[in-house]
Amino acid sequence: MTLSETLLWLCELKSPIGDEEHICDEVTKRFDDVKLAAPIRRYLNSIVVPLTRGTGGPHVALVGHLDTVRTEHDGEPRIEGDLLYGAGSSDMKSGLAIMLDIAESDFRPNVDMTLVFYSREEGPFDENELGPVMDEDPELSKVDVAVCLEPSDNRLQLGCAGSVHATLTFQGRTCHSARPWEGENAVHKAAGVLTRLSALVPEKQVTDGMTWSRVTSATMAKAGRARNIIPDTFEINLNHRFGPASTLEQAQAHILELVDGDADVVFSDLSPSALPRRDHPLVKALAESGVTDVMPKQAWTDVARFSALGVPAVNLGPGINSQAHKKNEYTSLELLNAGLKIFHTWLERIATASKS
Repeated sequence: MTLSETLLWLCELKSPIGDEEHICDEVTKRFDDVKLAAPIRRYLNSIVVPLTRGTGGPHVALVGHLDTVRTEHDGEPRIEGDLLYGAGSSDMKSGLAIMLDIAESDFRPNVDMTLVFYSREEGPFDENELGPVMDEDPELSKVDVAVCLEPSDNRLQLGCAGSVHATLTFQGRTCHSARPWEGENAVHKAAGVLTRLSALVPEKQVTDGMTWSRVTSATMAKAGRARNIIPDTFEINLNHRFGPASTLEQAQAHILELVDGDADVVFSDLSPSALPRRDHPLVKALAESGVTDVMPKQAWTDVARFSALGVPAVNLGPGINSQAHKKNEYTSLELLNAGLKIFHTWLERIATASKS
C-alpha cells in the first residue's frame, strides 16, 4: 500500500475508545510479512513491535495510539484532493500510517526501532493502556528516545504540560426556594472560590528556555434537585495545567490554596508534565531534520510517561492539530508525505552520527 492508502485503511477500521480490539488485530496482521527482530508482544489491545535490533545505533521508540474520540462524520472515510477525511485521520492515524510505512518498506537505517501501538489514550490517565504496557514491557523503559506521533502539523513539540482535575464540592441544606433563609445555598457558597478563580491570570513558567502557561479553569458544574429547591450540594470541576517547572504535588497544593477550605476537594487524573530535553543530541538532530517549527507542548501527552522514567521524549506528527476531535475530521496528504520525509531524514542522521 502507498502511505495514503495505509492511512485510508486505518480510518476505515473504526476504533472509538473502548473498541480497539479489531484494529489491534488488523494492525498485528499487517506485520505477518515483515521481518522482525523478535515476536510482537501484546498487552490487552496494545502491541509492542521490535522492528530492528543489533544495529549499533540508538534505540528509538515510535509511539501512537489506536483509538479515536467518538465523533460524528458525514460520510465514510475518503480522499478528496489533498485531504483525507475520517475519524482519527489527524489524531492520530496519520502518525500510525507513518509507523506502518517505515515498517513495511526497505528503509532500514542503523537504528534499533521499536513501534508501539496502544489503546485508550483518549480517556482518563489511569485507563490509558500505555501505562501498563510500559510497566510490563522489558524494553520500553530503556530506549534512548521516544517520539509520540500526535498531530502537530510536523512541528516538533517538546515536553508537555501536566494536568490535574479536582472536584470541588460545596455543602449546603435544602429548603423551599420561597424561604431560602431556612436552608443554605450551596451554589452561593462557591462565590469566594469563583471570585478568586476569575481573578487568576496565566502564569508563565520557563524550563530549558521554553515557556509554558500555568492556568486553572472551571470546566463543569452540577447542582440542584428542582427549580424550587435550594441546592444542598454544588460540584465544580477544576482543571489545572502546569509546565515542567511544577510537580504534581505543587499543582495540587495550588488548587488547595485557591479553595482555601471553602469546599471538599477530590483530585483525579493526575497527569505529570514532561521535560523538553531540547539539548539532548537525538532531540537536536530531530529539530534539524526538516520540522516546520520547534515549540513547547502546552497540552498533556504520553511523552510524560517516558519522561518520568528518564527517557527523552517528544511530540511530532503529520496530523493537523486543529482537526483533533472535530466532526468531519481531515488531514493533509501533503503534510503526511512531508512527515514521512522528516522521519527518514532524522533516522538516517542519527544512524550516521552513531557511526562517527
